[in-house]
Amino acid sequence: MALTYQQSRLVKDTIPALREHGEHITTTFYRNMLRDHPELNNYFNSVNQKNGRQPRALTSVILNFASNISHISELIPKFERMCNKHCSLGIRPEHYPIVGKYLLQAFGEVLGPAMTPAVFTAWEKAYWVLAKMLIGREAQLYRDFGKWTSWRKFKIDRVVPEAEDIYSFYLVPEDGKKLPKFFPGQYVSLRIHSPEGYMQARQYSLSEAWREDYYRISVKRDEGARYANSVSKSFFYPGLVSNMLIDHMPADSTVELSHPAGEFFLDVGNSCTTPLVLISAGVGVAPMVAIANTVTETQPGRPISWIHGSRRTVPFEDHVARLRRSNPGFRTNIFKTHLASGDVVGVTYDYDFRVDLAKVGADDLFLHNSGTEYFICGPEQFMMEMSYYLTAQGVDAARVKFELFSTGDLAFKHQ
Repeated sequence: MALTYQQSRLVKDTIPALREHGEHITTTFYRNMLRDHPELNNYFNSVNQKNGRQPRALTSVILNFASNISHISELIPKFERMCNKHCSLGIRPEHYPIVGKYLLQAFGEVLGPAMTPAVFTAWEKAYWVLAKMLIGREAQLYRDFGKWTSWRKFKIDRVVPEAEDIYSFYLVPEDGKKLPKFFPGQYVSLRIHSPEGYMQARQYSLSEAWREDYYRISVKRDEGARYANSVSKSFFYPGLVSNMLIDHMPADSTVELSHPAGEFFLDVGNSCTTPLVLISAGVGVAPMVAIANTVTETQPGRPISWIHGSRRTVPFEDHVARLRRSNPGFRTNIFKTHLASGDVVGVTYDYDFRVDLAKVGADDLFLHNSGTEYFICGPEQFMMEMSYYLTAQGVDAARVKFELFSTGDLAFKHQ
């Protein structure tokens, strides 16, 4: 049931106070909820709770929804991203009443006497408007998953170093059954036991075109965030699952995967011949390899321009070189910030600084083709800069897609 006009006003009137105390709200929310329901630690990212990213995520999505409650259609892309993440993590309808209970309690702590019975009722209704939207879309996604709607055991068949601190894991299903197809660019959630005793799951982009007998992900060591203004190599909140995979899970180890999901993908269901521009940095190369491999296999002749930025070594360097040699329409622009003694301009790299699209030839960006599709993946600031440049050149924003793994948009989240 929709909110009345008066209820919408009551909700919106409280938003400034809730925004001001957003960190306190969600820190309180998580503390109380996980104290009473410790089993939910299996769903929430423990690292992002410690570094504050997950609390900020929940505040962001709830308050953005409340602020736009009369224009919900504008939030659909964010909701789609959230629903895919929820299904990837196994979030179910029965989790929503628990979240709602503790969230409204936390709102009450901040608002104090301003949380009147009428305000509480308005917020409760607003929460369930959002929850029912998400539950409905998630039910559709679970149906699309077919029989694979929970966690499935996979064996690590082999681990292959791809570049500096980036490793590919080849994952084979223990049941030996054929793996479902996915769109290149999508991810799987991978779950392992953490030292804290709970299961921890993270999303990893699939880095190979669909194969019926294995999936491949490519993982980068996560040192965590560097201390501000520090000249030492001091880091905090390093990645838990990524580092455990790299350091402690060799071939023959067992992990659990969820069904491929995600709204960032290339639809190869049609015979499109328009140019494709892939822009990546660091481990953002992973979904780009899946896209490039799929297109060269299923849409040979489609023009592809790959622009990538690395520090010292380029992931999949030999493979990309083979794609370039065997596909006349495949071109690359490689940026490096730290050159090695064996680097040769025009061979192992093209530019010796961070990615700058202004230095890429117009023909390699296909700016004059109104159908060109652009896919961007890398650090958030990188993706924003690349996107801003393209739109400033007149590219329609609808043709620019980027993979947001940001916790700022999601309640149940990755990193």
